[in-house]
Amino acid sequence: QLQLVESGGGLVRPGGSLRLSCAASGFTLDYYAIGWFRQAPGKEREGVSCISKSGGTTNYADSVKGRFTISRDNAKNTVYLKMNSLKPEDAATYYCARNHFNGLGSLRVYEYTSWGQGTQVTVTS
Repeated sequence: QLQLVESGGGLVRPGGSLRLSCAASGFTLDYYAIGWFRQAPGKEREGVSCISKSGGTTNYADSVKGRFTISRDNAKNTVYLKMNSLKPEDAATYYCARNHFNGLGSLRVYEYTSWGQGTQVTVTS
């Protein structure tokens, strides 16, 4: 069964760090670019970061540049999102998904399918 499973979310204080994982099963991860997205209550889902099939190209939303790092380990069928210097505005449910249109990846939600169930990130003092 094809699925993506996110993990690693939790409660952290402002300035803290988390590492999210996106584990794929039922398909070969290195055939696809993978994106991380987030959605806060009452807000639209937004692109956070993406990584190309090979891992050689990455992209970030302006709001997380310099703080978040995306990486992938195709041997482990897993993509990671390391989040540093977290801010209250980073709080959201974080999702990963695979890009069916663009092997380089993008932050466009409509290019992605096979969404995971999400992992909650809470940033509060």
